[in-house]
Amino acid sequence: MPSYKAPLRDTRFLMNEVFDFESHYKTLPNGEEATPDMVEAILSEMAKLCENTVAPLYQSGDEEGCRLENGQVFTPKGYPEAYNEFVAGGWQGLSHPVEYGGQGLPMSLGLIKHEMLGTANWSFAMYPGLSLGAMNTIQMHGTDEQKETYLTKLTEGTWAGTMCLTEPQCGTDLGQVKTKAEPQDGGAYKITGTKIFISSGDHDLTENIVHIVLARLPDAPAGTRGISLFIVPKYLPGQIGEDNGVSCGALEKKMGIKASATCVMNFDQATGFLIGPPNQGLECMFTFMNSARVGTAIQGVAHAERAYQASLPYAKERRSMRALSGKKDPEQVADALIHHGDVRRMLLKQKAYAEGGRAMAYFTAMYADHMIAGMLENDQKKYDKWDSELGFLTPILKGFLTEKGLEAANEAMQVFGGHGYIKEHGIEQIARDARIATLYEGTTGIQALDLLGRKVLLTSRGKCVRSFSRNLVDFGRQNLKDARLRPYAWKLLKIAAEWNYLTTRIMLAATKDRDIVSTASYDYLMYSGYAMMAYFWALQAATARDKLENGGNEPAEFYKAKLATAEFYFDRLLPAAKGHADAALKPTRSTMQMNAEHFSFDYE
Repeated sequence: MPSYKAPLRDTRFLMNEVFDFESHYKTLPNGEEATPDMVEAILSEMAKLCENTVAPLYQSGDEEGCRLENGQVFTPKGYPEAYNEFVAGGWQGLSHPVEYGGQGLPMSLGLIKHEMLGTANWSFAMYPGLSLGAMNTIQMHGTDEQKETYLTKLTEGTWAGTMCLTEPQCGTDLGQVKTKAEPQDGGAYKITGTKIFISSGDHDLTENIVHIVLARLPDAPAGTRGISLFIVPKYLPGQIGEDNGVSCGALEKKMGIKASATCVMNFDQATGFLIGPPNQGLECMFTFMNSARVGTAIQGVAHAERAYQASLPYAKERRSMRALSGKKDPEQVADALIHHGDVRRMLLKQKAYAEGGRAMAYFTAMYADHMIAGMLENDQKKYDKWDSELGFLTPILKGFLTEKGLEAANEAMQVFGGHGYIKEHGIEQIARDARIATLYEGTTGIQALDLLGRKVLLTSRGKCVRSFSRNLVDFGRQNLKDARLRPYAWKLLKIAAEWNYLTTRIMLAATKDRDIVSTASYDYLMYSGYAMMAYFWALQAATARDKLENGGNEPAEFYKAKLATAEFYFDRLLPAAKGHADAALKPTRSTMQMNAEHFSFDYE
């Protein structure tokens, strides 16, 4: 089983040399304590926890899985102890308010922490990760009393949180939610219904679990306008261990992330409390969902990194045939796999997606910092601005990076050949675990519709694309005269123009044929992902070039490797964007013309 090593050099390169997080933190009301020494201590200590405690449970947790006994879910051996160590270090409240027991540091540090934790062991990271969404929702929409009651315990990590959306009859279409909320004397509600696919719905890591539940009030309007949001704890505060009508009915039997408890949750007249205004639960829940989607985007980075860390040493050690350009290891019976061009293609693809995706995620984390700053400063205009910017980036990161994380895991299996398909080397687990990332928090198709239909066409009429693509134009103009960076500059200028042209063409076509929003959305999202990653690889290349000439924190070989990977991305991966652009503009007829009854003539 491959071990995990935190990619601290790449993290420091992005934080210190590409994005200048030190200056960024000085602009934030909660950034004063995020000094270089503090940031370095956080990175180093989290790396130790992940490498020494969390990562060793990755394979054993998968083999053992969770179990349900007498209504209680038990996590695999070692998980409670690892979670207690995580809590003792104060990691859960790293980026949450000091008044509720947190450390009050910028959200970006929490996301970077989550990347390390998730790469080490995504199943384990799911437990504290789901709590973060609950914490953000209560912080944004809860009353002072709710914050004091629930946020303090969640920040400590002694309580955990979940989000309960999906029901047997509905997934993405939440307008079909049937769970009921009946008002009671004293302001409480009785919640009745069944939720499925609830990650961390029940476990033995904390003394209580706080469920954030979508439900309907008795006279609520139909559809999404009639959904409210409720806090429904497993045990009522002050009544730990006493039944509150919340129970786990079953554990889902899953393809991957088996050490993460995915539960069928039953609410039988459970006592709950309204959070946010009545019938505006979906709007409040989006706080939770956006937090979860950014976290899921990081899963794509995590699996690409995990796959790369596994396949790289194997490619250096495993020997097969001779390189086409001549013997590379003449003293050996055959050359190492890494000397074969196609194996290098697969390794570089994994490296490009892991490091390019990490740059995208860290940049997005800075947007999240600004959004939180608006909230802390009670500046609604500032909050709305950055929330809008973040809303555009989120579906691209979630959709594109999880697809590429899965692709990287599959490439790792190809590097291993048949050895990747058996359990011994752990590659098949990475592939199984990566598969879910493209599904939960909205499938890739749902992210694509959210991006193109809601964010680009409906909400901004293409303004969000014009806004972000200015980054590409600025880079192009600034570096077009630099012979070493001109290839990147020229391509970014072309991509910026093509991205906006593609947006305008679809917008115009949609006025006559609304189906194009659906038929084009996946290709549009993938194009957007390739375009965005190209910008961040160009940034890394420019930084690496500067550090090679003027000196940096890393050895010259590190920066040369960055330049080589950037060149590979632009030469070998970015061309796929053109195919997505072409496909997105094709008429809907080829997709929509066949009668539904004619998809098969052999079975009903």
